[in-house]
Amino acid sequence: MDFMAVLREKLSEFGELITPEADLAAPVPSCGDWTFYDLADHVGQGNMWVVTAIAEGHGNYQGEPAPKDPVALRDWYDRIAKTMLESLSVDPATPAWTFTSQLPRNVGFWQRRRAQETLMHVWDGQDALGVAEEFEPHLAADGIIEVFELFAPRMIKRGLAKEPEAAVSVHTTDTGDSWTYGPGAPVAEISGTAADLLLALWGRKNLDDAALTWQGNWAAGARVLTGPLVP
Repeated sequence: MDFMAVLREKLSEFGELITPEADLAAPVPSCGDWTFYDLADHVGQGNMWVVTAIAEGHGNYQGEPAPKDPVALRDWYDRIAKTMLESLSVDPATPAWTFTSQLPRNVGFWQRRRAQETLMHVWDGQDALGVAEEFEPHLAADGIIEVFELFAPRMIKRGLAKEPEAAVSVHTTDTGDSWTYGPGAPVAEISGTAADLLLALWGRKNLDDAALTWQGNWAAGARVLTGPLVP
């Protein structure tokens, strides 16, 4: 998958949400008590965090808050997005600091991570405006893999979640992928499109959403996937 192409597209889509008329105080329901300003600040700061991770080999970046004027905010966001794209436009195998000890610890990690991060936050911004678009199925399926392989184990390691008490089978109805999360034979199965499942794993959809189908012990399965699996 060409994560750089995805990242360029999604960075542009997020930037297009920051219009001169943008209501920066608008709530973003999928992100707790965040406003659209908070979301834009988070995306921009995260992009600069990656620039620092690659250039300086650490994750200690602390930037000044983003401008609160929509025009200045868009300029700030675009400038940082361009800087990050320049930092990531190298051989993916180039060593880089990452927030995990898992391999690979290189630029390719960040190409994928920022593509998935920006994908989700574009959805958050669009959803706040009532215009959320569907994810490309195979990109969403890759996001599910990232949840199970990267974030869920990290949440447990950091003490922010417990080891799953049972196993759940997760099946995408559009890409035909399947995963089992947890120990032993699955006690339940959840199925849906890759996009709907990814949104559920990231807490953007409820696990009992009508778009998702369950079989088996729903209560036990829901406890496992509630995790939390992601930050």
